[in-house]
Amino acid sequence: MRVACIGECMVELSERADGSLVRGFGGDTLNTALYLARLGVAVDYVTALGDDVWSDEMAAAWAREGIGLRQVRRLPGRMPGLYIIRTDPAGERSFHYWRERAAARDLFAGPGAAGTRAALAAYDLVYVSGISLSLYGAGGRAALAETLAALRARGGRIAFDTNYRPRGWPDRDEARAAFRAALAMADLIFASVEDLDWLFGAAGEAEVMRHRGRAEIVLKVSGGPGPVARVLHGADETAVPAGPVARVVDTTAAGDSFAAGYLAARLAGRAPEAAAAAAHRLAGAVIGHRGAVIPKAAMPDLALRAPASDA
Repeated sequence: MRVACIGECMVELSERADGSLVRGFGGDTLNTALYLARLGVAVDYVTALGDDVWSDEMAAAWAREGIGLRQVRRLPGRMPGLYIIRTDPAGERSFHYWRERAAARDLFAGPGAAGTRAALAAYDLVYVSGISLSLYGAGGRAALAETLAALRARGGRIAFDTNYRPRGWPDRDEARAAFRAALAMADLIFASVEDLDWLFGAAGEAEVMRHRGRAEIVLKVSGGPGPVARVLHGADETAVPAGPVARVVDTTAAGDSFAAGYLAARLAGRAPEAAAAAAHRLAGAVIGHRGAVIPKAAMPDLALRAPASDA
């Protein structure tokens, strides 16, 4: 099974309580790729980097995590984007971006783009997010859509996460059109009520539910005693609540790790409900630590390598 995650990794500056900054690297689909690799999935990251020292450090870090680099294009004279995370006392975070000239924005443009598209169309599963869509502009999104259509024509599958950041889009109408096109193409949809409300208002859930039966849908609902994943597979629907979490330190990468846990479990043959439970466990571990990437020793044992009895 050849899996690819498409998107952008940026230089990350995390602001501490005393105002100091700690540098790292991060990006939503990169976080998902990292946790997929840790869970034993062979995954490549598909992006563009510059020829600077930070790009070198990123690529080296991904290789240490077992992420494949064969689809990482290096663009001379370019650099990654940058963002700062501020986290409030409750663990909620806000993001502030500087990314207009980031190399990843030209993944589907210029020399080498045709090779990237041809390689991408050969994967068995491709994971892309709403943030990924915001990178490329109308021309890049059209090239991506053509590539994913070629992938589906040969039997590949697409997973789409609705991860929506308003500041990444010139206007909401453009975002809505891009999301509707992605939802219509996806075989597996990760959506949150929060994202859908921000983008579509009261009609958000209906935008996703029109694909019920055609696509596998995981709709995350917050509130109450804890988050719940509504899992819709064929004609079946099951609500899978998250287990208790001892302490929420930082919600960064909660959704990214959830997607990784779910995908890894499904690829290991687990039923959708069991996959959602595994995804909750991983996300619960991630939010108990500061930052997007938790220590390897803190990874929960999801037992995905054991013979599946619930597929």
